[in-house]
Amino acid sequence: MKLLEIKCSLRESVGKKDSKKIRKEGNVPCVLYGGEENIHFFAPENDFRHLVYTPNVYLLKLDIAGKIYDAVLQDIQFHPVTDKALHMDFYQVFEDKPVSIDIPVQLNGVPEGVKQGGKLALEARRIRARALPGLLPDILKVDVSGIGLGKSIKVGELDFPDIELLDSPNLVLASVKLTRSARGIAGDDEEGEEGEEGEEGEGEGEGEGGKSGEGQAEGSGEDTQKES
Repeated sequence: MKLLEIKCSLRESVGKKDSKKIRKEGNVPCVLYGGEENIHFFAPENDFRHLVYTPNVYLLKLDIAGKIYDAVLQDIQFHPVTDKALHMDFYQVFEDKPVSIDIPVQLNGVPEGVKQGGKLALEARRIRARALPGLLPDILKVDVSGIGLGKSIKVGELDFPDIELLDSPNLVLASVKLTRSARGIAGDDEEGEEGEEGEEGEGEGEGEGGKSGEGQAEGSGEDTQKES
């Protein structure tokens, strides 16, 4: 995983009044849990821009009052109007303990269904995964080349070494949807098959009718000769 270092400061007190003061000064109040005790701290909002406004996942090194803590981001609370970060939760990680985190999905390959006129749709942008910090990848690459028209790929069909996927096995990651052009191709194929069957039927009918007509003509000729 990518590393990001952030220099932080310990909070002197905890409460709404103190949090409001921290935000007013351009900082974000935070808490680090998962260790021996929870640590309340803050850091400049600008220092979190690469962490918040990106699809990437980072392993953080939080420098809190001169002590380094390895952590991952667990949750962010945003202002409902301004969309600014109000509070952030971090989870302390250790090399020998598995950690759960949401990892971005990257689709690789061209699905068979797309070649037939369908459209590939990414249904889930991230997958909840669990592994040791050193084994967690930046992204999870998913091969979608085998997805047919109107088909999908689910979490239960994936397998990554040393990584446990925590989402439901029935969660759809990607699908190939039927487009108008694909429906048109399918409709033309069906009409073509029906047309071929119709031509075969007409051919058989013409053959029978021709033989019957020839027999009537021959019989009429014989009767005429007898009368004469």
